[in-house]
Amino acid sequence: MDLSILIPARNEMFLKNTIEDALKQSRANTEIIAVLDGEWAKPEIPQHPRVNVFHTGSVVGMRAATNYAARLATGRYFMKVDAHCAFDEGFDQKMLEFHAKVGNNVTSVPIMRNLWAFDWKCHNCGFKQYQGPTPGECKQCGCSTKWKRKMMWQGKPNPQSWAYCFDAEPHFQYFEEYKKRPSTKEMRDELGYTESMSLQGSCFMCSREDYWRLNLSDETLGNWGNQGIEVAAKTWLSGGRVLINHATWYAHMFRTQGGDFSFPYALNGVQTTKRNVKKLIWENGFKEQRYPVSWLIEKFWPVPGWTQEQLQVLKQNEHKPEKFDG
Repeated sequence: MDLSILIPARNEMFLKNTIEDALKQSRANTEIIAVLDGEWAKPEIPQHPRVNVFHTGSVVGMRAATNYAARLATGRYFMKVDAHCAFDEGFDQKMLEFHAKVGNNVTSVPIMRNLWAFDWKCHNCGFKQYQGPTPGECKQCGCSTKWKRKMMWQGKPNPQSWAYCFDAEPHFQYFEEYKKRPSTKEMRDELGYTESMSLQGSCFMCSREDYWRLNLSDETLGNWGNQGIEVAAKTWLSGGRVLINHATWYAHMFRTQGGDFSFPYALNGVQTTKRNVKKLIWENGFKEQRYPVSWLIEKFWPVPGWTQEQLQVLKQNEHKPEKFDG
C-alpha cells in the first residue's frame, strides 16, 4: 500500500461514516486501519478488502491505539485521522503527490474545514435544526418529541483553517495573524503550500520512517490530547518541516457539539499530556532534537500567547541540543 489511514476510536458514533467517506473519496492505493479502543463499533463496520478493524480488548488510550494501527499498517506513508472526519475527492492521491514533491522529513496536513455531519429532524413536523446537543422542544411545532439525525456529512467551505501555533502553556491556538503576513501569502500563491508552527491534531501525514523515528505517538506522554503540539514540535525541532497542503482538504467535527457526542477519555488526561509534552520538549529533549523550542518560536515570531519576557525566560531554562550553535 502507498498510504495507511490510521483511525484510533473509542465510543465513536461516526466511525462508520468516516471510513465509508474515506473509501468513497479515495483515488490511491490506500488502506484503512481502525483500532477500537476497548469498545466495539456501534454501528458495526462493514467488511471491505481495504479496511482492517482491530479491537484492543481493554482501554489503552488514543496514542497506544494509534500505534497498534501503525504496527498493522503496510503503507509507505501514514495518515492519522480522527474518527469523525470527511474528505475531499482524491484527498489521498493529492497528499501522496504532495509528499513526492516536497520530500520526506515533512509532516503535512490538508486544509481543515468544519464537518457538517447531520441535522436534527423533528419526528412530528419535520423541522430541521443544525447539529449540536439533542434539542428539547421543537421550535416550530412546540412539541417535545424524539429527534432523528439526518446525515449530511460534508465539509463546510468556510471557515478554512490552515495556520496553527501553541502558546507558553503550551496550549493550541489558531494563528490567524500568520495568514495575513505577505510572506505567507506569497508562499501559498507560488508553492501551493504554507508552513505551520503547530497542528490541530485531528489529522497529520508523514512517512512510515518518520513516524517511528520521531515516535510521533509517544505513549509515555499520556493516553490522549496535545498530539498536534507533540507532532509539530518533534518534526520542526528534528530538522523537518510542518506543511499545509492547500490543494486538498478534510473536514473535522469538534466535540463541542455536545450531547451524546462527548469526549472518549477523561478530560484530566489532556492536562497530564500537556505537562508531559512540555517537560519532554522544553526541558529534557528527545533523541532526534537539533533545535531548542525558542528557535521555533522565533522562526514564527510574533506568536500569540508569548511575550518577549516569556521567550527570554525560556531561553535561559530550555533544553539545548549539543549540536545547536544558534
